[in-house]
Amino acid sequence: MSADVWRTGSQSTIPELLLRRLESDPDSQYLDVCGDTVTAAEVYDIASRLAGAFVSMGVSKGDRVATLIENSIEAVYAWWGIILAGGIAVPINTAYKGEYLRHQLADSGSRVVVVASEFFDRLEVVAPSVDSLQHVVVIGDSLAPISGTSTSRWSELLTAEANAPSLTTKPSDLGTFIYTGGTTGLSKGCMLSHNYHEALTRQIGICWERTAEDVVWTPLPMFHFNAITTAVLGPLVFGGRSAIYRRFSVSNFWPEMNRVGATITSTLGTMAYLLAHDVDRPEMPRSGAPEANTSLRLLGAAPMPVEVDDIMKNRFGLKTFSAAYGVTEASLISWQPPGGYNKPNAAGVINDEYFDVRIFDDDDNELPRGSRGEIVIRPKRPEVMFAGYWGRPEVTVETSRNWWYHTGDVGIIDEENFLFFVDRKADYLRRRGENIASFEVESIIMGHGQIADVAVHAVPSPLTEDDLKITATLVDGATVTEEELFLWCVEQLPYFALPRYIEFRNELPRSPVGRVLKRELRDEGATPTSWDLEASDVKFEKR
Repeated sequence: MSADVWRTGSQSTIPELLLRRLESDPDSQYLDVCGDTVTAAEVYDIASRLAGAFVSMGVSKGDRVATLIENSIEAVYAWWGIILAGGIAVPINTAYKGEYLRHQLADSGSRVVVVASEFFDRLEVVAPSVDSLQHVVVIGDSLAPISGTSTSRWSELLTAEANAPSLTTKPSDLGTFIYTGGTTGLSKGCMLSHNYHEALTRQIGICWERTAEDVVWTPLPMFHFNAITTAVLGPLVFGGRSAIYRRFSVSNFWPEMNRVGATITSTLGTMAYLLAHDVDRPEMPRSGAPEANTSLRLLGAAPMPVEVDDIMKNRFGLKTFSAAYGVTEASLISWQPPGGYNKPNAAGVINDEYFDVRIFDDDDNELPRGSRGEIVIRPKRPEVMFAGYWGRPEVTVETSRNWWYHTGDVGIIDEENFLFFVDRKADYLRRRGENIASFEVESIIMGHGQIADVAVHAVPSPLTEDDLKITATLVDGATVTEEELFLWCVEQLPYFALPRYIEFRNELPRSPVGRVLKRELRDEGATPTSWDLEASDVKFEKR
């Protein structure tokens, strides 16, 4: 692959990418979504019907349309329908409920929401308090209308005339809002332009040396940006096809590789860890079985510890890719382009094709190479990072002070331009691929009634990333136990934000100005007096 492949000066809109595929290759397989296979022509036909239906509901260019749908062909159609209608897609995490769900619907100002029937009861609870919401589209069983909105069946929309509006869309126009956990408040909507979608798609594909012969497989959810760029848009930029799976399964991973003929996976470091330590299975490569997978060439997962990387290479004979660092607001900040190499534990080299990357101290003074400080960036190209936080101009200004975007992460850049991620400066966690704002979880827990004070913080996980711990004090006369608090959390929190550890204390450690010393709590980790979910007999349903 020519090194000039990323040096194009052109910008793109999302519809242009699909139209190019329609012109060059409309009828070959474009996507396999949980076993449903579709061509670009089929996606365009259904998405055009949905776009026309959204317009008839009053959706105009720039209006927000939310979705609450698991990975499915309907999720793909809905996203494309919103884009072709000129709307802005707001895919919401399907684990959200209560205030988490209400906040994102209300904050985005979504006029329409497309919801799978399995999540309708959650929407029914919060929708009446979302003033902007006018129309609900239900996938599955027809359900009673929600007060203040009109309700349509998904199946009815599919019978509408394929009538996407004729729009003039610019690369700088917004295509998707992805909500990311905040550190001092509720989650914020990252405004992502059309061209940013294509730019990130291209960068990742370059690192993978992706071609039209590749089949990229991912179990990552479509309410995250990774799946949209690598799986939905990847085949439109590089050719070939992608496969999107409902959710990750260790036991079904290799059968899935064989079923779709995957050559590249887009996964997470925790998934790679589980695969590396899995039992031998007949479908594994090098197992000696005739049905063993022979097509997979590259496993992409980040972060990937050195020992996991070694297992993937030596046990399965795979190439790996984990040499990248980015945030929803800007990616890829570091990478490993073709022909390069990565140092152990590094996140690749600085991506100086797209970004100017520096390390600053707390006063925004640049630090010399090898120093530890905050990772800050500036774009070198137009529309290759987010356009700010929706409805949060003060936060946008603060994170972009002195004309540098401040990632909130601590890192080191060495003399050879390798970037090493060190820690999160901001107070949030990352668990199983999900960013969790401790503020949001703490706000929910304080509503219990028997909690006097609480700190939600990270504890290192053996699966990489973090486990979540609640350290709390109780009100006088409280009788709640750790197990009871956990079961209460099951009804209030997304499953990925549920604590593994709970510890009740007489007081929380504080600084002289009264701030809880979460770093001290993180360093202590799980203490002998911590209640541990995995050591308990508690059973619960992830939903």
